[in-house]
Parts: sequence; structure tokens; C-alpha cells
Amino acid sequence: MPPYAQDWAFFLDVDGTLLEYAARPEDVRVDAGLRVLLARLCTLTDGAVAVVSGRSMEDVDRIFAPLVLPAAAGLHGSERRSASGSVHLPRPAPETFAHAASRVAEFAAANPGLGFEDKGRALALHYRGAPHLRALAENEMRAIKETLGAEFELQMGKLVVEIGPQGNNKGDAIAAFAAEPPFAGRVPVFIGDDLTDEAGFEVVNRLGGHSVKVGPGITRARWHLFDSAAVRRWLQAWSDFRTGGESHLNR
Repeated sequence: MPPYAQDWAFFLDVDGTLLEYAARPEDVRVDAGLRVLLARLCTLTDGAVAVVSGRSMEDVDRIFAPLVLPAAAGLHGSERRSASGSVHLPRPAPETFAHAASRVAEFAAANPGLGFEDKGRALALHYRGAPHLRALAENEMRAIKETLGAEFELQMGKLVVEIGPQGNNKGDAIAAFAAEPPFAGRVPVFIGDDLTDEAGFEVVNRLGGHSVKVGPGITRARWHLFDSAAVRRWLQAWSDFRTGGESHLNR
């Protein structure tokens, strides 16, 4: 891992990074210790901390409540809330989107082990409970995506396939944050674990920051942490370093 520095800005994925995956996305719980750690990071960086997640921003705010991070990106960058309070959203979904959501829900119900997640402007089909159904899930989602046209794209993740708005990714969100206060002028640090985080790693590398992959796998990230527990220990150690403490995991 890189040596600590005081001028960092943090961009943090949620599932698989700050938190271990749950069998169902709605089963994830944020403990008080993580809320305290994130609040401390915000204080020490003058607010330069953003969650960059595949979840919707509404869902991110729900699971971290009562903590609200001023800056957040949801749906892999399609939604973004700046630290200033301005909110950037994709265009409303077309009428055909409701029909597509029904098709995904029906398909999941007909195949035990699959799980449907309606993210509002995106649809996710999880096969964490049935990895052997990966090809079936991807083929069905590809066919459903074709009914929605070029405005939407298919996105593969860790044991999930999604249909979401075309043209935005986590890298775009991080680049936009990095050009705004309080992130501008700081060294970006992005921690993620999934295929959807690779665009973010690429942008952070280009900006001269630190890209950190959680867990195994081929990646563009330059650094690695073992799991979400290691992520939290490393962030805690940075906060100790920043305040002159003694817990420096990468000394």
C-alpha cells in the first residue's frame, strides 16, 4: 500500500469494499463504527469523502442513515450529488422500463437462486445464490435490454448483471468530483472491488492518485487490500496518522 499523506480525497465503493456482501442487497447493515469512521474521514479531509456505489443514492442514504455524506454517486455514476448540494440525475426512464422491470422480476421468480433488484433507473439481476445460472441470467438481461434501445446498456458485475443508463460510469463520477471543491487539489484515493470499479481505477491512475482493489482478480488498480475488514483497518490507520496517532498499518 502507498505511504500515507495528508492531502488525500477518498472515493469509496460500498458493497464488497466498506461492507461484506449480503445474500440480498437489502440485508446489508451499516454498523455504528463504520459511520463514526466515515464521519471522522469527512472531518479530517474537510469533506473530501464520497461514496461511489452501484446502489441508488436513495439506497446509499438509507443504509448509512443517520449519517449523510454530502458527496455521493449512485447507479455506477449515473446519479451524482456534489458536496455543494447540486444533484445530477439521468433522464427519467421511458414507459417501457416498467415492463422491463416486470420481465426481470418474473424471470427471477421463475429461477430459484436469482434475485431481482429494482434501483429505480436501473435493474439488477443477482445470481449470487445460483452462480451456475450466470449464462442464463446474462442472456435474459441482454434480450430485455434490447427492448429498451440505445439509451440503456448492459453492465456485468460480481455475480450480477444490470441494465442501466448508457454513458456514465464510476470513472466519470470521480473525475467530476475531483474537479470540484473540496476534492480539487487533493490526491484521489479510490477503493473498490468489482468490475464496475475498473473505470474508476483508470481515472484515478490518470490523475496521479491511488487505486486500490479489494480482493483477488485482474485489475487496473495499483494497490490491493484483502477484504472489507482490511479496508476499514487501513482507513482507520490513515485517520490515526492524520491526527498524529500511532496506528500506521503501512509504516
